[in-house]
Amino acid sequence: MIKKMFDSAGSSHMYVVLVAAAVCVYSFVGCVRYGVAEPLDSFSSPELGAQRGSEITVTAGTTWFAKGDYENFVLTGQAFTKPDAEAVLLFHSDGESGYEVKFRNGAIDGTQKSGSLVAVRNLYRSLAEDSKWFNFEIAVRGHNISVLIENTEVVCYTEPESPYRTAEYSNRLLSHGSVALRGVQGEVMFRNMQMTRLKGDVRNENDTMPAADEQNNAMIRLQQRNFPVIDYHIHLKGGLTKEMAHAMSMNYGINYGVAPNAGEGGVGRMLADDKEVYEYYEEVKDMPFLCGVQGEGRKWTSTFSQEALGVFDYLFTDAMTIVDHKGRLSRIYRPEEVYYDGITKEQYMDHLVDQTVKIFTNEPADIYVNPTYLPDDMNADYAKYWTDERINRVLDVLVQYDIALEINARYKIPSFDIIRKAKERGIKFTFGTNNADADFGRLEYSLEAVEKCGLTADDMWFPSMSVRRSRPVVIYNKW
Repeated sequence: MIKKMFDSAGSSHMYVVLVAAAVCVYSFVGCVRYGVAEPLDSFSSPELGAQRGSEITVTAGTTWFAKGDYENFVLTGQAFTKPDAEAVLLFHSDGESGYEVKFRNGAIDGTQKSGSLVAVRNLYRSLAEDSKWFNFEIAVRGHNISVLIENTEVVCYTEPESPYRTAEYSNRLLSHGSVALRGVQGEVMFRNMQMTRLKGDVRNENDTMPAADEQNNAMIRLQQRNFPVIDYHIHLKGGLTKEMAHAMSMNYGINYGVAPNAGEGGVGRMLADDKEVYEYYEEVKDMPFLCGVQGEGRKWTSTFSQEALGVFDYLFTDAMTIVDHKGRLSRIYRPEEVYYDGITKEQYMDHLVDQTVKIFTNEPADIYVNPTYLPDDMNADYAKYWTDERINRVLDVLVQYDIALEINARYKIPSFDIIRKAKERGIKFTFGTNNADADFGRLEYSLEAVEKCGLTADDMWFPSMSVRRSRPVVIYNKW
């Protein structure tokens, strides 16, 4: 047919028309190349004008818009944060709408860290460091958003059909739009950004868990209040692997703190000496968790050095193992190890409180976990045994040594009454589960305590508040 057109009169004119049409189609459709990485190097700023190049510096109060409109994509690049600097990368944006990814590093201090999908999946530990270039990747595939920092996926969020958004964040929704860089404070630099457009049917193979029902989900509400949701007390045991914990954390929107036991007598991963401590830390330091350790038993302060345990973000212990009134090491969570031997339960309770005060006076822990735990045959009378006098003795030692109080979701302790008393004393709180296996909840009791006890983000503890490294080691038990 084409040959016939060239053979007929006016064939040259027809050829020009066809070529022009093809150029037009290519301009509107063909120029959109899928699966090809192209430099993102043309920016304009309402404040500073236009800029081209592979590196751009973002300062407080400025916004740079990249050229182009994007829907499904993979954006890669490198970022460099100066100390205390912060910026956000917006996508599917017109400057106001769309999602934001945070770029901020530094200590675990309650501020959102690099990789946070702001107000939807807030992160509190960064895998990157200030004053060093680090890699990032942000991808949108259908309804799924993923963020990688230093090649580790830290966000895998699927926007549900009915996302929950407060009025402030009502425009945090997937659509299409610009990519923009906005400075919040200090200087953050970006370089070597590459944009790869993806077709509409693309899917994230790592998106294997169902989207959350955000209309009936407490977690997303706290995220949008910028209330830190961190479970500091997760153990890799009972079938829970690092990989499972990673997937669950991203899906639930809970930052996990994963901790082994350092000492003897516990359940799960046990570290026996400084060498094992350092080896374990090398295993987990690049994983997207807070890195904790639990002092287990009552001999750990003489077994491990402060320097070795100091590599972890935080250290916690409990009073579930005590030296009983006859000098026996007793794990009170095991009924067969709880001996009264002629004393009353009231006297046993006094001794348990004495032991709790002694433990936290002499052991340099950051957090009192499984707090106010009682043996099974006493727990039914929890309020009877935890009198105001006994409560105050324990709270006094927490205040004296700046120790945080865990709100434990598994055992539902301490009581709301004790939490309120601790809040009045200015004691900080953490959330923790102390899971027995891979099938555990989502901090339900801890989140209920937030509402029932009026807790705010200012009531929460973070590793930057730790004073344990300045406390002397006291060998107070004679073994």
